Amino acid sequence: MTSFNRSTSRRLKKLTQIPSVWEGDRRPLSSPNQHSDSEEKGECILWVDYSQGVVRGMDVVASDIGPEAIVRTLMRAMEHPHSPARPARPQRIVVKDREIQFYLRGVLQDLDIAIDYAPELPLIDELFRGFADILDSQTPDLPPQYAQILREKAFAIWEAAPWEFLEEQQILSIEINKWDVGTLYASVMGMLGMEYGILFYRSEESLKQFRAAVLRDEESTEHLEEAFLKQDCLFLTFESADETDEDEDEENDLADMPLSEIDPTFGNIHPLEGLRSVLYDEEALVIFVAIESLSRFIRDHRRQLHEDIFPTLSRRYRISLPQSEESTKSVAVTVSTMPQLAAELEEMASFDLDDEEIEDFGSPNFQSLQDDLIPEDSFLSLGVVSWEMLEYLRKGTSYHKAGEIKEVGDGLPVILIQTSRPKAKAVIERIEAIGGLRAICFNPGADPFDGDRYDLGLLQTQNGELFLFGEFLDEDPIHVEARKKWNQRCKNTKGYCGLIIAKGLTGASRGNPQLRDMMALFEARSLSPKDLGLGTLQLMPQLKFE
Repeated sequence: MTSFNRSTSRRLKKLTQIPSVWEGDRRPLSSPNQHSDSEEKGECILWVDYSQGVVRGMDVVASDIGPEAIVRTLMRAMEHPHSPARPARPQRIVVKDREIQFYLRGVLQDLDIAIDYAPELPLIDELFRGFADILDSQTPDLPPQYAQILREKAFAIWEAAPWEFLEEQQILSIEINKWDVGTLYASVMGMLGMEYGILFYRSEESLKQFRAAVLRDEESTEHLEEAFLKQDCLFLTFESADETDEDEDEENDLADMPLSEIDPTFGNIHPLEGLRSVLYDEEALVIFVAIESLSRFIRDHRRQLHEDIFPTLSRRYRISLPQSEESTKSVAVTVSTMPQLAAELEEMASFDLDDEEIEDFGSPNFQSLQDDLIPEDSFLSLGVVSWEMLEYLRKGTSYHKAGEIKEVGDGLPVILIQTSRPKAKAVIERIEAIGGLRAICFNPGADPFDGDRYDLGLLQTQNGELFLFGEFLDEDPIHVEARKKWNQRCKNTKGYCGLIIAKGLTGASRGNPQLRDMMALFEARSLSPKDLGLGTLQLMPQLKFE
């Protein structure tokens, strides 16, 4: 058994011993009427002076903390008690747990304190009854009768992962016409891998106002917070269940965590009410209907929603309500896509380049596409370089600047091409000879002979020529994931990206070039297929797919 150091015992014995009886106990910090797991809330340790009727020390600890915790709280109760008590040592201690009694007898044996047992502790019992009353009077985050089913529906949305194919501006309307709610406008968050969830706006006007405010004040934290609190919506968000290592895991994507470590959170935001992470009965039913109908719509139209163009879709569902005091047993709901609103929000956010910039790029035709710039045996990857690494590259390579890039996100999205030193030098010289690199693009391609579809990686030089740098099957899951991250990062940088040409293809750094292997960095703009205006490129005899 652990005991005090001799010096600690001598220090405690110097405290004035008062003729008082102290009660001490350790109990779960929860109410018997609550259905939550007490281990999640921990345990409360209390030391009170029964003679004077005051609390001398109190701590909340995790349930798995050992008996040493009750001694630590006792020491503070003696040496640094809560006001108005003064430092002192009791004459007698009473506990109602035999194990605690025997433990304290061993630890405190040198302090001349009697340790007794009693089946009841009147003052502590009264205090814990008060705690329980307070807990019982608190409003739960979710109405108890809907809590379980709402969590189940939330996890169903998590597994459906609509953020993998729906962007925030691709709004879905959910017409409910019940509980004073007409139509909700669902905005899916998560494609950028930062925050995952769904905002259910109560009006189209609120959605537009928030988007406009964010774009106007994106660099002002104070104004962004004000804009956030002026939203009028219900929400479902997902967070890490374990927030203790939040700072260490800040860069971890929630999508990479197991389901057991994901926690759904529900709530409401209103200009006059602010943020509230509590749902009342009618709100719980509204968000239940919204999530269930949205889940069904995603299930029924997943393939169409994956298309590059946001389609016009609508579907009507009858949603059975969970058991409640409502006389209504089910609600008819209509879920629809809103391509026109999505286009309007996309234009507001300037996800695409400005019209003037697009005109500068022109619309080269298929005949101008060349495939002789990048050597056939090159190693190719889509990735990102950190902002710190970018500074080294700008100083240590042949660097070509494209504009002022804001350092948003985890770094600059780049295409890395590694080949031999002579070939890398030839590629760099050729790009420089025709004015440098203007844009990096991905455009759909198809093989009419076998029906395969491709994602073609293209480089556009300043003179308008297009060069093929990669051919990727649409069904390749590795490329699909890489392209998703590429799109996210390009949005973060407002369309800026880069091309790195590296040497060392046949050396030890093959496939993983180091800083010393990187010979050139060409900053450029990212173009979408819509910007290029080429449509789907067809396989031609001179363009052979490997």
